[in-house]
Amino acid sequence: MTIATFPITGDAAADQLLVDDPLALLIGMLLDQQVPMEWAFRGPATLSARLGGLDAARIAAMEPEALVEVFREKPALHRYPGSMAKRTHAMCQMIVDTYGGDATTIWRGLEDPEILLERLRALPGYGEEKAKIFLALLGKRFGLAPAGWEKYAKPFSDANPRSVADVDSAESLERVRQWKRAQKAKGRAKSDP
Repeated sequence: MTIATFPITGDAAADQLLVDDPLALLIGMLLDQQVPMEWAFRGPATLSARLGGLDAARIAAMEPEALVEVFREKPALHRYPGSMAKRTHAMCQMIVDTYGGDATTIWRGLEDPEILLERLRALPGYGEEKAKIFLALLGKRFGLAPAGWEKYAKPFSDANPRSVADVDSAESLERVRQWKRAQKAKGRAKSDP
């Protein structure tokens, strides 16, 4: 099963790039921290426009500082363009070195969800939570995760609208935002004396 749309950015072309280009999806997930989801997942389309396309080998072959400059062009691709450019460069280098430059090789034909989670965790810029969210994204939205992925993506595999993996419409995006706001409010309430 593949999906026809992933309505996350508010821009149809940027959303379609995420569906059509696995590297774009990985970069969007990488950028999804300390900025709104829409901004993070719009980043791959902006990067593609600035570079004339997305290609892991081409990005890996760039000098890291050259990619930093691309990220810093106005408008900047991220709140922290320098560090996110370096993480993007490192991730593309790993995709080239480990997966022959083909991002889909990370999950294509894989039958063990635990191995997929390990592969995602190993990506530069991905930690435990980001890897689990991406696994849930592959499972919930794209139908590309191996059977049994839900166990390894917990808690992001449940029905609570808590991450990008739960976005399939503008309404679900708002539900995810509401859930995140509620979690922040709970955190603030716990820290208040």
